[in-house]
Amino acid sequence: ERDTELFYDTEDALYRSFWDKEGSLHWGLFDQSTGDDFLNACANLNRMMVQKALIDQNSRVLDLGCGPGLSARHMAAAGHQVEAWDASTAMVDLAAAHPGVAARKADFDALDATTAYDGIWANFSLLHLPRAALPEALRRIHRALRPKGMLHLGMKLGHDAGRDALGRYVTYYSEADLTDLTQAAGFTALRSRRGNRHDRP
Repeated sequence: ERDTELFYDTEDALYRSFWDKEGSLHWGLFDQSTGDDFLNACANLNRMMVQKALIDQNSRVLDLGCGPGLSARHMAAAGHQVEAWDASTAMVDLAAAHPGVAARKADFDALDATTAYDGIWANFSLLHLPRAALPEALRRIHRALRPKGMLHLGMKLGHDAGRDALGRYVTYYSEADLTDLTQAAGFTALRSRRGNRHDRP
């Protein structure tokens, strides 16, 4: 986790330079409104996911591992009370620039709240944890959610762990592993969506 924090603090420009329309390192939702513009496609996908998140308007939502705050921005625009946490100072600065987003420098271990949030958004953030740390992170998230609270969890499919093309540490999981881990933490899956661009054999 510390290595990933240092990466985002020191390599922010490099990280963003790898975004491309093929989605080889990130993903987006392309349609007539986006053309070949990958950043617009990413924004399009964020809007779509927020709309389908089953979170009532004016809910208290935590974007956990928020990165530059693109999802947090859309949640705030949708009328939610949004906190955005990231371990990287560079990412927190970007997230804090969005209206309605209360950004904070914090890692996953800082989540010690009980029944505090209606929704927690962990979109491709928990995958930076070592495999052994994920069960405790999921238990913390479950404890922090109010009754009937919603978790959005974005992960990458595979069976190993190591550095990706940008040098970040990533842990890959099978769908069965993720089902078992989330159920063990107390969650019930309501919806899943699989993309192929991040999968590894």
